[in-house]
Amino acid sequence: MRGTLLLDLDGTLVNSVPDLAAALNRLMSTRGLAGVSEAETARMVGDGVEKLVGRAFAARGTVPDEDAIATYVADYGVHYADRTHLYPGVAETLASLADDGWHLAVCTNKLERPARDLLNALGIGAVFSAVGGGDSFPVRKPDPQHLLATIAAASGRPKTAVMVGDHRNDVVAAHGAGIPCIFAAWGYGTTEMAKSAEAIAESFSEVPTLASRLLRARTGT
Repeated sequence: MRGTLLLDLDGTLVNSVPDLAAALNRLMSTRGLAGVSEAETARMVGDGVEKLVGRAFAARGTVPDEDAIATYVADYGVHYADRTHLYPGVAETLASLADDGWHLAVCTNKLERPARDLLNALGIGAVFSAVGGGDSFPVRKPDPQHLLATIAAASGRPKTAVMVGDHRNDVVAAHGAGIPCIFAAWGYGTTEMAKSAEAIAESFSEVPTLASRLLRARTGT
């Protein structure tokens, strides 16, 4: 028996920090502000574009102007795949999971269109049954309804679903939805965020074994 595997995007499937940081720095430069490093950017990722831009401005002691987010989104929309890349083993492991009968879905706070464009640009878009973005539903992670709506879009069931993500939002949303979570230790999150996850994966290639174990524990099969 196979279920639905929900996967976060930034920090789980892809390392997008180089392009996120570059877009932030172009925005900051037009506002006369000092840029942010990739390490700083990694700590700001996880709650959607509004929070990302807001945190970058806050780090420089100010707040975004009314056009900042739209400017950032337009610029990032052109440069989203300049340096962003899949983590090691992602493409091969996703193909293996699909061959084994898993329904795969992305659940991300990134806007849906940029998320789909990025997945397609990196050659893995076709493997997913659904993409639940930060603007796909009325709520987003850590609200568990974001996960539940994505599972429904993938024609899955919560009882046979497993979440994989690198952020506190992924763990909190999964537990709120009654779904076990595998913490992606290679991503942007801190070790503190992994404490309540049901399993920790050190590399993406470990996900199939862990997901199968968690599914068996839930279903008894």
